[in-house]
Amino acid sequence: MSKPAVTELLQAAVTAVAGTERPGQAAMAEAVAEAVEAGRHLLVQAGTGTGKSLGYLVPALAHGERVVVATATLALQRQLVERDLPRTVEALHPLLRRRPEFAMLKGRSNYLCLHRLHEGVPQEEEEGLFDPFESAAPTSKLGKDLLRLRDWSDETETGDRDDLKPGVSDRAWAQVSVSSRECLGASKCAYGAECFAESARERAKLADVIVTNHALLAIDAIEGAPVLPGHEVLIVDEAHELVSRVTGVATGELTPGSVNRAVRRAAKLVDEKAADQLQTASETFERLMELALPGRLESVPEDLEYALMALRDAGRTCLSALGNTRDKSVPDEDAVRKQAKASIENVHDVAERILQHSEFDVLWYERHERYGASLRVAPLSVSGLLREKLFTDRSVILTSATLKLGGDFNGVGASLGLAPEGIGSDTEGEEEAETPPWKGLDVGSPFDYRKQGILYVAKHLTPPGRDSQRNDMLDELAELVEAAGGRTLGLFSSMRGARAAAEELRGRLGLPILLQGEETLGELIRRFADDAETCLFGTLSLWQGVDVPGANCQLVVMDRVPFPRPDDPLMSARQKAVEEAGGNGFMAVAATHAALLMAQGAGRLVRATGDRGVVAVLDPRLERARYGGFLRASMPDFWYTTDRNQVRRSLAAIDAAAKQS
Repeated sequence: MSKPAVTELLQAAVTAVAGTERPGQAAMAEAVAEAVEAGRHLLVQAGTGTGKSLGYLVPALAHGERVVVATATLALQRQLVERDLPRTVEALHPLLRRRPEFAMLKGRSNYLCLHRLHEGVPQEEEEGLFDPFESAAPTSKLGKDLLRLRDWSDETETGDRDDLKPGVSDRAWAQVSVSSRECLGASKCAYGAECFAESARERAKLADVIVTNHALLAIDAIEGAPVLPGHEVLIVDEAHELVSRVTGVATGELTPGSVNRAVRRAAKLVDEKAADQLQTASETFERLMELALPGRLESVPEDLEYALMALRDAGRTCLSALGNTRDKSVPDEDAVRKQAKASIENVHDVAERILQHSEFDVLWYERHERYGASLRVAPLSVSGLLREKLFTDRSVILTSATLKLGGDFNGVGASLGLAPEGIGSDTEGEEEAETPPWKGLDVGSPFDYRKQGILYVAKHLTPPGRDSQRNDMLDELAELVEAAGGRTLGLFSSMRGARAAAEELRGRLGLPILLQGEETLGELIRRFADDAETCLFGTLSLWQGVDVPGANCQLVVMDRVPFPRPDDPLMSARQKAVEEAGGNGFMAVAATHAALLMAQGAGRLVRATGDRGVVAVLDPRLERARYGGFLRASMPDFWYTTDRNQVRRSLAAIDAAAKQS
């Protein structure tokens, strides 16, 4: 039997999974197959409703060699493993004459640790979990959660936290899970043969398609300790999130709490001198952090350098002591030792990294109302890291609804370490890895954006300032929401702005206004989707995380262009670096950041072929500023207007039509 064509395979999969083929789906599948066959890289922009998961799964399954699919959200991982892959495999089986295996793999801390569950948390005693007179009776929510986890451990086949319904708090889960650094290892653990995490890894080794997340992909690439099996093809879905996720994994953090935890865990395992050295260093660091002001540190101040040197040296001493001494009087010492070593290694490694004064790192203080001050260090750019670790020795397919910013793929490509499209390498120095050629492809969307939506820019409003309240913006918002009859998703650049708008409109309009943070995000979105008159206001997670097709979301409002804060340490450092290299830092960093968010935010409006509505941007800079064209070109191709009266008439007509249907 000759090898079936990708188009034939796609048609079989579409019939089984979706019913009808979507516009652009075949073009995407063929392009993915060609890139995989040639060992090249491909960036594919596939609009909402394209069915891009089948566009890459079909050629991936047909390839015959192992493929890794990395996504950013749990929802998409579940869709792939529970819906798309099972149906697609069955549909392709008669044509491929084989049934490809697939598996999901996550980081170790996502799986229940049987050792933790049965032996307890070493040296981290939790008071008040159970009644001291009757150990089986929990007296707190945490205690009840732990009992439920214990019962669940006898029922679950996966030990995957996401399979536990309803879920438990992060605090409860921390009692029954371990990080990779804390894990004893299957050979040393009494429960190694039953380990859920090890079972997941074994299943992944046998699978043809492994579904994972961006964070685990970053750990696999960056930390030099492979957690993913070898593979020829990598597919990154929701690829617009990749740089952010990799940056998060590559960021180090020190807090007084994390240092004190290392002190407590080391206390019973090292000699008094080593423990006192770490304790003294911890106290010095904590006093310094009490006075820390938020903001970037262009260099390491002398007092901070002294404190970090003390932490590094004390950490090294304790790690050496942990390797040389063992105390049989400490119950389950292997687990205690492993946990202590993980905490001390983190303190030592982050302190050492900061003291290296790398020009490629950014250092800053943060202060959180609840958790206090922290010291953070992150890479100035992850493009070189991605170029070297991700784009060598395999074909990489990156796809998202928003990869083409300002009309081309080069902005996103540069952030990923790829040279401008068509250029084979992007070498910044002799040791830089060459980038294989890549191609960008926009397969379009099944939606007719110009007929289904309006992009309205309120050019008559005053431009937003950093601190001033914009009363004319609130007036405009109220009038738009009223014309729409509710049905509004309000996307704000700050929680303060969302809160002020919600309070103002609750006082003016007789419509329900939901505010992010007043209930779980899932519940807020459910209530918004269920009631036509309800509005939902919020910030960052709403710009990307809301999928409400139909008449109940007909107005998406952005209060302002979502540029990063001028005092954002990492963004401002990246912008300055571009400028020092002779580029346009504002366009490369701030405008690109805003364009990506606006493209994602505007994408909340049209989620199905029958959807109609308005995206309203209450920031005149989108019309007046020179960068406005770049931002508009990054958004769906809606019919564009600045006529406020026309928009009100359109919203009223859409509202009337929705009520009649």
